[in-house]
Amino acid sequence: MATSPLAYVEVPVPEPGPGEVRVRVLACGVCRTDLHVSEGDLPVRQPRVVPGHEVVGEVDALGDGVSGLGLGDRVGIAWLRGTCGACRYCRRGAENLCPASRYTGWTDDGGYAQWATVPAEFAYRLPSGYCDADLAPLLCAGIIGYRALERASLPPGGRLGVYGFGGSAHLATQVALARGATVHVLTRSAPARELALALGAASAGPADGRAPEPLDAAILFAPVGTLVPVALEALDRGGVLAIAGIHLSDVPPLEYERHLFYEREVRSVTSNTREDGRAFLAFAAEHRLRVHTVGYPLDQADRALTDLAADRVTGAAVLLP
Repeated sequence: MATSPLAYVEVPVPEPGPGEVRVRVLACGVCRTDLHVSEGDLPVRQPRVVPGHEVVGEVDALGDGVSGLGLGDRVGIAWLRGTCGACRYCRRGAENLCPASRYTGWTDDGGYAQWATVPAEFAYRLPSGYCDADLAPLLCAGIIGYRALERASLPPGGRLGVYGFGGSAHLATQVALARGATVHVLTRSAPARELALALGAASAGPADGRAPEPLDAAILFAPVGTLVPVALEALDRGGVLAIAGIHLSDVPPLEYERHLFYEREVRSVTSNTREDGRAFLAFAAEHRLRVHTVGYPLDQADRALTDLAADRVTGAAVLLP
């Protein structure tokens, strides 16, 4: 981010294609994946792409063949924006693994803008009771955190370790707590540790520290591969570590008996399915989540990403056009 890779420019207002809707952006969350796209950790899929995939807005134009959505509807645009619908992964309900999948803010322009388009079938209805800024992080941080929690196979009333505590972790923690879990947070940011305790975590310590009891499951949100053996060693017998990020620095060598024996497991998280999104947003409608956001003007997206990279954002950053 020291090179200021984003440019604030004027481009034509996009027109929705067949099956798409155009959305007037009301808020767009700033995700760590945007940082990976901007800094080149992820390969370029579309040169000069507009980042942003936690988009809240109002439908203001309909493409041909759209049904089920109307002008003025408030909708959300998330990371996954298209799949083939025909491959063996799509047919078995694993559309997040589709080889032809497309992504908002990576393969297609996203929400760091005043308008964005999305296939109507991939737009989400949003729960009531939240402001636009609070809804934005739900659309990736919330959905991916929810999928990571599912992948971690936390037993009822279990002990969960959360490594890293940003936008996604502070939402997943609330889901786990609502399900009766005991949550231990480990993160390098002192303000994030304070937020974790305020949300109900049983403990909060440094990222490379040790939880006060063995863990039934853990989720690694920080993109730091050196924390993988730390989290694995903290697991109880049969525990599962889910790695939530799309990018991770190199993982150091693991020792079988120390890190993996007793049927401890490592699982990755790859995007999400639309069913994940619907399930999480339904949860958010039934349980009032406390969404901690920091707002930035749209033309200061560079600063928002720089603050995110430097751990100066507690909770989730949100752009407000």
